[in-house]
Amino acid sequence: MGIQTEYNPDLALRNINEFKNSNRKKEECIPENFTKGQIYEFLKKGQRNYYIQGEIPLLETKGNQQLSKPLASIIILESTHFLLNNEPWTKGKFKVIEVFDIKNPEIHFNGFAKVN
Repeated sequence: MGIQTEYNPDLALRNINEFKNSNRKKEECIPENFTKGQIYEFLKKGQRNYYIQGEIPLLETKGNQQLSKPLASIIILESTHFLLNNEPWTKGKFKVIEVFDIKNPEIHFNGFAKVN
């Protein structure tokens, strides 16, 4: 038996409707009307590691690795692993650095690097 750890180059959260429909916790979802400069909490199932020394994209996930284009550029401020019902979870806080206009086809990230 090994230690299952996932390394994530982005933060992928669910649509806020998943919370409104009682399918997910609020922290598992993209905050409604998220704003530049604000700090939000996140929650992900599994033991996950995030890059914390720079900006990463905030994405919407529908599950099964179905991801949106970047919605915002964020910085992970803290990330903690814990057990909930004997399963590993990751919780933390992120700060929104820039909100993107999803109708604009401009590229904001090239792999891990933010495009200026």
